[in-house]
Parts: sequence; structure tokens; C-alpha cells
Amino acid sequence: MNTHFRLIFALATVVLVVACDTPVETQTLPILGERDIVDGDTLYHQIPDFSFINQDSQVVTNATFAGKAYVADFFFTACPTICPMTTKSMLDLYDQFKEQDELLLLAHSIDTRRDSVPHLKQYAENMGVESQKWHLVTGIEDEIMEIADDYFSIAYRDDDAPGGFDHSGRLILVDPNRHVRSFCDGTDPKSVERFVRDIHILLEEMDVEAK
Repeated sequence: MNTHFRLIFALATVVLVVACDTPVETQTLPILGERDIVDGDTLYHQIPDFSFINQDSQVVTNATFAGKAYVADFFFTACPTICPMTTKSMLDLYDQFKEQDELLLLAHSIDTRRDSVPHLKQYAENMGVESQKWHLVTGIEDEIMEIADDYFSIAYRDDDAPGGFDHSGRLILVDPNRHVRSFCDGTDPKSVERFVRDIHILLEEMDVEAK
């Protein structure tokens, strides 16, 4: 992890901790990451344009999530370490928010060679999840690895790591404006519990803005 990323992560963590100490009734989630001031306007970090393929062979882009929030993570189906735990956390979110149309899930496979579309399809069917709610995507490996940085996550090939990849177990909450608003350690139940509260806060914020 380079120094630039460490600084962004540290600042984002401080902001997140402060926000979580604010009373719920007055709390709004921070927008995480770097920001620039241009002509007096604040420009916040955004998830860049992307295009991947999901388990139904459908193209998934930023437009797929237009007007919605989503939770993203990075995994691979043959992962021998943290992925079973983070995928369970994602599945719990799927179950909790299944009826909330304003929230979707996006799981990026970092093992694009083995996690083909048919393989991801079978994986999704084994979990009993619907692609309209939870997109499991594959694509060009370099593009998936690069976009992990934009989610303040880590994903890269490492032949010395278990399964051949080094990656974090982070789950990331993104708002309809492509801003990262919260994240958690998907292997830590307490962190996920706090993350669920953040999701509710964001959904309430979106509901207010829609009125």
C-alpha cells in the first residue's frame, strides 16, 4: 500500500469515527476521500466509469446503479481465507435489504481467469441470490484491480498469498452520486453491525432528498 493511499485511508477513518459518535437523529454520513475546491465548489472523490459483466452475461456499468446506493466488495470464489466470511456478510445484507429497491450489491471477482460468467452464475445460484439485486461481476483483471483503489480497497495478484491474490475484506457503501460514504471489515460482525446502521442512515438521507 503506497503512502498516498495510507493517508487517504487514515483521513477517511478519522472522519468515519467522528461521524459514528454523532447522535443518530442528527447524523449524516461523511463523503470519504480526497476533495478539491474548483471555483468555490467542492468536488468530492467519485467512483469512476466502469463496465463489467455479471453472472447473467449482462453489462454492468455506473448506469446500473443510477438513483441507487450500493455495497461493493472484492472477492474470488476459490479464496481460501477471508472471502467466505465477507461473502456471508454480503449475503446477510442481501437478506436484510432484499425488499429495499434503493440498495444493490456489487461483488467484483479478482480471479477473472477462473471466475467465468458460468462459474459466477452457478455460485450465485448456490447462494440463492437474484442478479437484479446482487451483481457478481468479472471483466478485465487490470481494470478490476485498478478500481479497487477508488473504493479504498486492496486487490492485486500475489503468488505468495493464499489463493494467489492479496485483497482486503472491506465492504464499501456508495451513494447515488458515486461517493463512498462508509466501509467496514466484512470479517468483523461488530464492524458489519455498525455498517448496517450506516446503510439505514444513507437510505433515510436518500428518502428525504427524494421528497
